[in-house]
Amino acid sequence: MIAVIVMGIGTGLGLCLILTWAIPPQQTLRERLSDPGGGEASVGEPAEVTWATALARPHLPGLRALGLPGSGLERDLRVLGRGVDTHLAVKLVLSCAGLLMPLLLQGVLSLGGLQLGLELPFVVAVMLAAAGFLLPDLEVRAKAARARAEFRAALSAFLDLVWITLAGGAGIESALLAAAEVGCGPAFTRIRRALAGAQLTRITSWVTLRRLGEELDITELAELAASISLAGTEGAKVRASLSAKAGALRTHLVADAEAEAQAATERMALPVTLLFLGFLGFIAFPAVTQVLNGL
Repeated sequence: MIAVIVMGIGTGLGLCLILTWAIPPQQTLRERLSDPGGGEASVGEPAEVTWATALARPHLPGLRALGLPGSGLERDLRVLGRGVDTHLAVKLVLSCAGLLMPLLLQGVLSLGGLQLGLELPFVVAVMLAAAGFLLPDLEVRAKAARARAEFRAALSAFLDLVWITLAGGAGIESALLAAAEVGCGPAFTRIRRALAGAQLTRITSWVTLRRLGEELDITELAELAASISLAGTEGAKVRASLSAKAGALRTHLVADAEAEAQAATERMALPVTLLFLGFLGFIAFPAVTQVLNGL
């Protein structure tokens, strides 16, 4: 019964994939107008074309129609500079590989005269397919969290540079451009690209920084844009505010680093305990064996 149910599910999924490949869903007018490729390019989103994307391209519209990968995961992909199509293609390829691997292994074993039955390979295939579909999301979320932490560290240095440039008598626009030109790394590259885009499109720099903070889900960058907008529109003095923000951001980063180190220390308690128990087992095994043999 389990084999029949799993085979039915697999047949239905296969037919859905075939229909999606043969009759791809058409984009609505709203989706076409909101497509970043047809209008303003999203900050930091590259046009990636890999073998996985080329292999799974016919099925990508169907996955997008299901609401994948989600707004939160799209922001994580923007932080990593990875395309949505590439991510969906990797999920689909890994899922199909996990689905086919136990079945291929079953076929190889059957050629050697070994039979494992039908239930176990199908159950393992479904589990591997689900794992292959979910693991890329977990990887992206973990890497995006580290990338945001690195961006915040670079942002604190950027705030210090802006504050020093403002103290030297520069204007807010020139201070932002000069501070962005000094630094290096992915965070400063994104900030320079955003400020260059603001110059080309003739919009204010704080609007572009706020948009970048919303796209990357970095609230500190949006707060910086709000503070700078006060200086640009109301003429407010923001040097002290930027210095305080930089200090608070560094304090927050130090607290996060200490919490992460404490969590890593706590996670090491279980492996050390298991090693200690294994060592006690190796020591006590000969004595216990002799006692049992002497009974």
